[in-house]
Amino acid sequence: MRRRTHQLGTLSELNITPLLDIAFVLLIIFMITAPFLAESADLIIPTSKASRDAVDPSKVFTLSINRSGELDLDGAAVSPEALRDAAAALRAQHPDLGILIRADRQLSIQDLVDSMDALKAAGIAKVAVVTKPEG
Repeated sequence: MRRRTHQLGTLSELNITPLLDIAFVLLIIFMITAPFLAESADLIIPTSKASRDAVDPSKVFTLSINRSGELDLDGAAVSPEALRDAAAALRAQHPDLGILIRADRQLSIQDLVDSMDALKAAGIAKVAVVTKPEG
């Protein structure tokens, strides 16, 4: 006759696999929902007088700069050295003028900054760079 002994022992190790599964599922859920919660914030947009005090379109001039650095101020060719004087003459005629800079995308950034410095030295504070949307 054989003796069968059943030993009922306790499991001394905790199985954490189901706990990790739940933690990862919750992590994925929070990662997916977090961007939606950030976009749903109620915002009160600040107001500004800048749109009411915008530059008159008849007082907006264009400075075009091609990739070789040649300047064209509102249809007239200008050398980089004479840009400051030409901009100051325009400012004398139109005290609150604005300048739109249309620069070639392959133009050196230093050439663009030099042109903006010349406009600032001429006393022109309203300067913008024209861009084109991608796509």
